[in-house]
Amino acid sequence: MLDGIIYSMQLNSNDLNQFILDNEIEARILHLETDTLTVADAASALNVRPDQIVKSVLFLADGEPVLAVASGLTRVDYKKLADYLGLSRRRLKLANSEQVLTITGYQVGAVPPFGHRQRLRTVVETAVADQPILYGGGGEIHALMQFTPTELQRIVGHELILMSKDK
Repeated sequence: MLDGIIYSMQLNSNDLNQFILDNEIEARILHLETDTLTVADAASALNVRPDQIVKSVLFLADGEPVLAVASGLTRVDYKKLADYLGLSRRRLKLANSEQVLTITGYQVGAVPPFGHRQRLRTVVETAVADQPILYGGGGEIHALMQFTPTELQRIVGHELILMSKDK
């Protein structure tokens, strides 16, 4: 069981690092010279492939928050995600930036896959598990967090789904 619900208004990389330490998570925060608002920015800053970057996207499913952790190259298929959650597509909404900040504690573009203001139901795209090392939001737009898919699943659970749009 993970401890550490965080209550300050806006969280940052220090809060995320404290969550990592408190819960003995094998992850580390990387502070960068450049902002990492997009997958391309993050991959370029780290000199890694874009499929090693994950994005944490907050949805509201019938008003309840659900975090989707997807490969940076993936366009999340709302219908696949809604079907998995047992909802009609119309009952699944992308959270706006204010909702993201209120629910997770982090600004859009910096949301990590865990360490939020509250524990969130999290679904992980199957392609994420195929990477040896992952990089995701580090709590600030100039920080990323490095972790493994195994550690991610240990922390957020094992809800793995195929949620990418067919090309």
